[in-house]
Amino acid sequence: MVIGIDIGSTTTKGVAIFPDNSFKTTITRAFDPVTAATGALGRLMMENSLELSTVRQVVLTGVGSSGIEGNVFGIPTSKIEEIEALGLGGMYLSGQSDVVIANLGTGTALVEAHKGRISHLGGTAVGGGTILGLAKAMLNITDLNILLEMAGKGRIDQVDLLIGDIAGSDIGFLKKEMSASNFGKLMDNAKGEDIALGIFTMVYQVIGTVSAFAARSTGIGSIVITGTASNASLGKRILGNIADMYGIHFIYPDHAAFATAVGAALAAGLR
Repeated sequence: MVIGIDIGSTTTKGVAIFPDNSFKTTITRAFDPVTAATGALGRLMMENSLELSTVRQVVLTGVGSSGIEGNVFGIPTSKIEEIEALGLGGMYLSGQSDVVIANLGTGTALVEAHKGRISHLGGTAVGGGTILGLAKAMLNITDLNILLEMAGKGRIDQVDLLIGDIAGSDIGFLKKEMSASNFGKLMDNAKGEDIALGIFTMVYQVIGTVSAFAARSTGIGSIVITGTASNASLGKRILGNIADMYGIHFIYPDHAAFATAVGAALAAGLR
């Protein structure tokens, strides 16, 4: 059994991959890298009734991995660059190669992934952290589930200036329902639900557009969406509009939040 641990800026994900390629996952929150890594490993063991003696190797990745030296609990421990781990995990979970991977975490990273070649395309500081920060500042809400529930009841035409507001109809490939300016028509009587929807719309439109441009620049038509912010149904709907507009295809694999940790564990078999 190999353990992959992705130590992020806000959460840590752990994955145990077994010889038959099945795996178990866990997620923890800790701001100290050592506590994050040992906590994720211990939680994997306890939740799945596993023994440390069955762990062949631990592979660390993520921004927090630099804060750990030596072996974890005496188990042979190595590290892998986060971009490489993301590429490996994104391809494995999606069953695809020759893809762009957009990892939606606190910010958003973009990776081009092929068998034998993984490269960092860039990214944007806009991501899940942006949603939570704006929600706290504008609505005094820090619970993502509450925010999603509110956004589901919101009206975007109370917040965004739409293409239809300007032209009255579609403009080329731009549908009249698309935003021309995020928060560009914030009404005095806009409700909290409308503002919540506006926050999600802005963030996912930025992520979708940047991802679409990255895919186009590589000649790739498929984008694998991974990360902790990847599975919100509202986000998928917004990204779907971007996909239709630019003629691309978003893929949402199972266990997408654990792609980087999965890639770290898989890397042990490549060394």
